Amino acid sequence: MIQTAPPDSANPELLARTLKALGDERRVRILELLGEGELCVCDLSGALDMSQPLLSFHLRTLREAGLVAARKEGRWVHYSLIRENLQAISETTHRLAEGSYQSNDETGRAARARCCRRQPDN
Repeated sequence: MIQTAPPDSANPELLARTLKALGDERRVRILELLGEGELCVCDLSGALDMSQPLLSFHLRTLREAGLVAARKEGRWVHYSLIRENLQAISETTHRLAEGSYQSNDETGRAARARCCRRQPDN
């Protein structure tokens, strides 16, 4: 499934998949290059000294995470960042760091509600 909308920060599974896409040095390098503007796959391959099949695998992972868009022009495919989705990830990780992240997963809230709290001695 190709995701183009910003990752749903209230969906922990989708958030984890998106963060996992950022967990590879080669994919981070791809994003860094695309930060300079749209690039053809052949330009990316040359800049990264990466084989076409390996690059295609990483680009597909980034597209599925909603971080990169592809545009076909003739026989070439051009890639660009989906900046608003990267911004959404940045904002979500900021909320995680602040402790203000709220998922739509009830298990976290239920676990906090059942958590043992030390009662003051009477």
